[in-house]
Amino acid sequence: MLIDDIKKANIQAMKDHDQNKRSAYCQIISRYLELKTNGSGKEVTDADVLSIIGKLDKELDEEKDGYLKAGRTSSAAEIDLQKAALVPFIPKQMSEEEIKKVIATLEDKTLPSIMKYFKINYAGKVDMGLVSKITRGL
Repeated sequence: MLIDDIKKANIQAMKDHDQNKRSAYCQIISRYLELKTNGSGKEVTDADVLSIIGKLDKELDEEKDGYLKAGRTSSAAEIDLQKAALVPFIPKQMSEEEIKKVIATLEDKTLPSIMKYFKINYAGKVDMGLVSKITRGL
């Protein structure tokens, strides 16, 4: 599972004394454990872990913007290092052309149906905002 790879990377970051990587990996592991023990009884999948990574990536972008507005460039540079630690675990995102090809194969081309299909089959591999934009443009 993906979380096992992240845990191994966290251990390696600990051995390397890399606090930025450790910070990123610990946040993912913490959110994973929170999701796993929330009482829903639902198995946490790789898609859930990818969702956690995606949310953390967006949060780090917002945090970096805040640091830049405050003139704290050294803190913004640390955020860049944390984001770089996430890159090996983020799958390649689908392009507009790939999304259009998938949509063309679907029978039901209503927005809710398309969004549901992509959420189930391509979670973490596609920007849902882009899917929505493409679908509305058809």
